[in-house]
Amino acid sequence: MSVRIRLRRMGTTNKPSYRLVVIDSRTRRDGRFIDCIGYYDPVTNPPKINVQEDKALKWLGVGALPSDTVRMIFSKVGILAKFAVMKAEKKAQAPEKKPEKK
Repeated sequence: MSVRIRLRRMGTTNKPSYRLVVIDSRTRRDGRFIDCIGYYDPVTNPPKINVQEDKALKWLGVGALPSDTVRMIFSKVGILAKFAVMKAEKKAQAPEKKPEKK
């Protein structure tokens, strides 16, 4: 099962707001979701962005792929930079495998 982080449209006609949700990639845009990790309101000036960092980092660590728009939102908030640092630290802590001699 491929898991994606994408936007779910809410709001009324001509006044959209979006929730950032973790969802199965085969599910429709406004279908059943696994977890809600924040919201995005583009109508206000400046746009309101609220993301729960701990949940977002958890899902990125598990392997969820963000959509292009969510990737842009995460880069504005700074979550992608934190994830890159977290991934580098995890890689540095992993023990190196030595080749076996026969």
